[in-house]
Amino acid sequence: MDFFRGRKVVIATKHRKEEVIAPILENELGLICVMPKKLDTDKLGTFSGEVERIDDPVTTLRKKCQMAIDASGINLAIANEGSFGAHPTIFFAHADDELIMLVDKENGIEIIERELSLETNFNGTEILSVDELIVFSNKIGFPSHGIILKKSKNDYTNIIKESKTIDELLKNFHKIKNEDGTAYAETDMRAMLNPTRMKIIKQAAIKLVKKIKSLCPSCSTPGFGVVDSVKGLPCEICGLPTRSTLKHIYCCQKCNYQKEILFPFDKQVEDPQYCDFCNP
Repeated sequence: MDFFRGRKVVIATKHRKEEVIAPILENELGLICVMPKKLDTDKLGTFSGEVERIDDPVTTLRKKCQMAIDASGINLAIANEGSFGAHPTIFFAHADDELIMLVDKENGIEIIERELSLETNFNGTEILSVDELIVFSNKIGFPSHGIILKKSKNDYTNIIKESKTIDELLKNFHKIKNEDGTAYAETDMRAMLNPTRMKIIKQAAIKLVKKIKSLCPSCSTPGFGVVDSVKGLPCEICGLPTRSTLKHIYCCQKCNYQKEILFPFDKQVEDPQYCDFCNP
């Protein structure tokens, strides 16, 4: 794949995401990865809440890429944005939802990919004692995974992120706790302090490269990918359409060439248990 080979790409991050993203871009696409100097992506929002995130993830991605382009003068940029919370379809489960985007100003291309994973230590709880803090720290993988301490969940005036050892964590707990002895602890989701998240970012980067390598059959522009899916896979017994995917629609963002792929998950009928008629 020689479309980007030899070009410089700026990675929009201040949290060392280049450690997992750069090797993939360099090995698979032949890109030359560059880090912008003093790029502060925290201006667009922080996980700990002291800077509110006002934009949706895709808009934030575009802003990160533009910040990196402005800071470096390089017209090819890549950025990642993560969101954490309840899984969209699995009740009571936490999820890491990572978006990653490549913006090519020279060719007018924007390619985006997503990795949604249940593999996350995302968590937070009120701490009533030293013992509870130790239990929480063990649960989330401290000290390899960072912990943020606050006076309360929504108090952004006093935040401690610097704990590196259990002794330092306990010292900071005593420093920040309220008069009643309580504080709030939450996982630090910044990539360089969360190896579990860094792993999912790597998986997202691999998916992005795969999409970049997918070329439009008409004009050979990279990023020929799925833009829509159509439900209606027929039930194996009654033949009526189900809510399962019947086909994917691919589209080129450059020339608008479209292609439909039937049965994208290699199944031509659906199990009756997913049929609203056979199993209402």
